[in-house]
Amino acid sequence: MRIDAVALTQELIPFETVNPPGAEKACAEHLAKLLKSHQFSVERYEHQPGCTSLVARFPGADGDLAPLVFTGHLDTVPLGQQPWSVPPFAGEIQGDRLYGRGSSDMKAGVAAFVSAAIEVAREGDLQRGFALVITAGEETGSEGARHLAKLDVLGPASGLVVAEPTSNQLAVAHKGALHLRAQVRGRTAHGSMPHLGENAITKAMKVITKLEAFSFRLAPHPLLGAPTVAVTSIKAGENVNSIPDTCTFTLDVRTIPGIDHTQALQELQTVLGREVQFEPPLADMPPVGTDPEEAFVRCVLRCLSESDVGAIGLPYFTDGSVLQSAYSGCPTVILGPGEPSQAHQTDEFCLVEKINEAAEIYRETIEHWCRLA
Repeated sequence: MRIDAVALTQELIPFETVNPPGAEKACAEHLAKLLKSHQFSVERYEHQPGCTSLVARFPGADGDLAPLVFTGHLDTVPLGQQPWSVPPFAGEIQGDRLYGRGSSDMKAGVAAFVSAAIEVAREGDLQRGFALVITAGEETGSEGARHLAKLDVLGPASGLVVAEPTSNQLAVAHKGALHLRAQVRGRTAHGSMPHLGENAITKAMKVITKLEAFSFRLAPHPLLGAPTVAVTSIKAGENVNSIPDTCTFTLDVRTIPGIDHTQALQELQTVLGREVQFEPPLADMPPVGTDPEEAFVRCVLRCLSESDVGAIGLPYFTDGSVLQSAYSGCPTVILGPGEPSQAHQTDEFCLVEKINEAAEIYRETIEHWCRLA
């Protein structure tokens, strides 16, 4: 019996995997049972209790060929403060939309590649094997993927498909994220005698103003454009009648291939000056990039409809930030059925036709890359 990708998505939505805390274990076990029943070997890994990631493998005839890897995460973001007009954990279909938290980001993507993998595995006769890396904790900094990489349990890969929401458009690059917290120190004094102190807010404003003219010394990426730096929060002062002696602010730095994050931090430190003290990065997710002419990318392109042909870049980061490096820089694409605009939204939905379309794209990709290897 064929595993229906839409029905499987509806099975996954009711597992409440909102992160924090994640609690992906029950959902992961549901998929593990399904995959094991179709002769996949399945390994479980927890980066903390109840936060379970899976690595499922199906072998090919030629063990010397590095496998094809699909990846997606099971955790979702919270529901938000606005009321939903549909049940967030029911997986209801209304018209052409499947609703629920995680429908686009990204349980539909996981369901699509699991259903495709089972269908191809049932047929057998593969030259190259493939693996499914289903992670926990992506929404809080790719904790599950980092755990797998640290354990060194992933092995090699000939290509990586990240099933994050792209509306089934093929992306070959996405920006990295370097999230920083910085502090500027001053000297406190009574608010009526500011000349006796050193106002940390005033010092921080002068520092932050330097960012208006700052740009990294790197040409824009053809798909991602230029890297960006944004001040996203600022905090100082404890009471209205005291001069603040510290001011803390955060930076969201979005990077492109070619920027080393250690060097980026050093460059920011040079521009802002030694009065700024940076903490260790809050998030350090490298950019992802693959040559559109690479053989694996061309293989995936052949599996798309003519209207979808052409590679794009994405502004957000994915587990690919961790996994591409863990797989020794293997060619990586991001392609999934979810609607990018629906990620983290109230009344999140995924188009039913996109789920079926993604499952077919994944099936054909496995056929071309693994059976004909």
